[in-house]
Amino acid sequence: MEWFINQSPIVQGLLATIFTWLVTALGAALVFFFKKFDKRILNTMLGFGAGVMVAASFWSLLNPAIELSEELGYSGFIIPSIGFFLGGVFLIFADKLMDKYSYGTVIKKEDENISKAEKYRKSVLLVLAVTLHNIPEGLAVGVAFGGVAAGIPGATIAAAIALAIGIGLQNFPEGAAVSLPLRGEGLSRLKSFLYGQASGLVEPIAGVIGVIAALSVRSMLPFLLSFSAGAMIAVVGAELLPEASIENKKLTTLGLILGFIVMMTLDVALG
Repeated sequence: MEWFINQSPIVQGLLATIFTWLVTALGAALVFFFKKFDKRILNTMLGFGAGVMVAASFWSLLNPAIELSEELGYSGFIIPSIGFFLGGVFLIFADKLMDKYSYGTVIKKEDENISKAEKYRKSVLLVLAVTLHNIPEGLAVGVAFGGVAAGIPGATIAAAIALAIGIGLQNFPEGAAVSLPLRGEGLSRLKSFLYGQASGLVEPIAGVIGVIAALSVRSMLPFLLSFSAGAMIAVVGAELLPEASIENKKLTTLGLILGFIVMMTLDVALG
């Protein structure tokens, strides 16, 4: 841990998002052992990850944005509110560009008589949909580590690490949510795994961009932090909870509560 703390924020952000990508790959690797997996476990993990992300959106991103805004002489709520709103709108707009193809809706459109061309199209859309909402997650981790180095009030290395762990946990079922359906559509185990892990490759890239942005312009940090928070809340509301609670609402809710408590405890106790 001491070795990690002594690294530059760019290296920290890169390593943290490489971790989240590796967990995605680990989830995708389930395709080598199963054709199907217990959805109750996956949905509970999605709920837990959602709880961590909701808590992190406030304690690790939004609250530091408010405190820094006041420190810089800005209004304590105007810039954070604008950033939070635009972050959510960005995610909603990005989803619209996918023409309503989330990984949930794609999975439901299974047809035994579907052509090979359509199967390929579905596979690409499936990967793109998950990749799309991995971008703000990687950005949020990068901004969190960059914020610590920039001396943002309330930002701590423990909170940034906890955020990366929480995002990693919810990436596990996401990797499986890509690879297992693709395997069910007839793709080989190897191709299904490669598609699944590829959806998380964008996170290290977004993470490094987030760190650099956070370190470059301190006056923009309140906006960047709140933008990341808004995007993460939109991911939770539009993707994680609706998909996870379709069949296992109680387990998803329990996971959500536990994830929130764990993130809150880590941030308050260690921060």
